[in-house]
Amino acid sequence: MNDIIQEKIKMTAKDFFLHIASMVALYASAIALLTLLFRAIDAAFPDQLYANYDYYSSGIRFAIATAIIVFPLFLTLSYVLNKDYARNPEKRELGVRKWLTFLTLFVAGAVIVGDVITLLYNFLGGEITSRFGSKVFSVLVVAGLIFWYYLYDLRRKEPGGNRKHFAVAGAAVVLVSLVWGFSVMGSPATQRKLRLDDTRVQHLQTIQSEIVGYWQLKRTLPATLDELPNSISGFTLPKDPDTDASYEYALVKKGNPSFSLCATFSLPSVSGRTGAYYSMPLSENENWQHKAGRQCFERTIDPELYPVNQNVLPVPKRIY
Repeated sequence: MNDIIQEKIKMTAKDFFLHIASMVALYASAIALLTLLFRAIDAAFPDQLYANYDYYSSGIRFAIATAIIVFPLFLTLSYVLNKDYARNPEKRELGVRKWLTFLTLFVAGAVIVGDVITLLYNFLGGEITSRFGSKVFSVLVVAGLIFWYYLYDLRRKEPGGNRKHFAVAGAAVVLVSLVWGFSVMGSPATQRKLRLDDTRVQHLQTIQSEIVGYWQLKRTLPATLDELPNSISGFTLPKDPDTDASYEYALVKKGNPSFSLCATFSLPSVSGRTGAYYSMPLSENENWQHKAGRQCFERTIDPELYPVNQNVLPVPKRIY
C-alpha cells in the first residue's frame, strides 16, 4: 500500500510540469541575462569594428523584458517546489527532479569549462581586452551561480538551508544588470525619441533621393518640395512622425545645384561611440549626425556622380 502511495507521489503531472517550467524559466533567465550583459558591455567598451552597430535594437529590449518577467517566475516556481519538498521530503527523490538537476549541472559545468578554455586561448594569443574579459567574467558568474546552487541543492538532505541566500544573490545580479542595461539603453521615453529621430533621418534621405532623381530627369532642382509628389510612382512627402510638420527645403545660391534639408530632432546623435543618446547612422557615405533641435543638411549634387538623363529635353534653368 505504501509503495502505491509513493508511486502516485512520484508520477503526478503537477510535479512533472512544475519542474519542467522551473528549468525552462531558469534557462530563459540565464540567456536573457547574458544577452543583456553582453549588449551593455558592447556599449561600455565600443569596438571600431562595430561602430555602426545598433546596440539599442530589439535584442537588448527583449532581453530586459524577458529578465523582468521570467526571472521572478523562476523564483516563484522554485519557492513552490521547495515548499512542496518541505511538506513531502520524499519528492526530492523524484526522477524528473534528478534528471533535470544533473542536466543543469552538466550544462553549467560545460559552459564554465568552455569559458575558461576560451579565456586561456585568447590570453595565450595576446587578445585579452576589457570588452572580451568582461564578457568572459559575466558568463563565469552566471554559470557559476547556477552550478553552485544546484550542486548545493543536490547534496542537501533537509529542507530549508541557504536557499534564500542563493535567491538574494541571483536577484542582486539580475537587478544590477537591469539597472546597467537601462543606464546604457535609456528610458522608454528616450528610446521613443531615438526612434523618432531615426525616422526623421530616413525621411530626409528619401526626400534627398527624390530631389536627386528630379534633377537627373529635369536638369534643375525643384523650387519647392511640392513638386516631388508623383501619383504614378506613388511618392508622397513624408512629414515629421511626432509633430506632423513638413520638412524644410531651400535652394542654396551657388554655382552648382545645391540645396538644404532641415528637420527638428529630439536628441543629439553621437558618432563613434554608444550611449543613451546614440543614433545609428543610416548610411556610411552620408553625414546625418545632428544636434538636438533644428538641424539643416546642405547637399551639392555632383554632375559626374549623378549625370542627367540625356534623353530628356532640358527645361529653363533657375537662378539659384
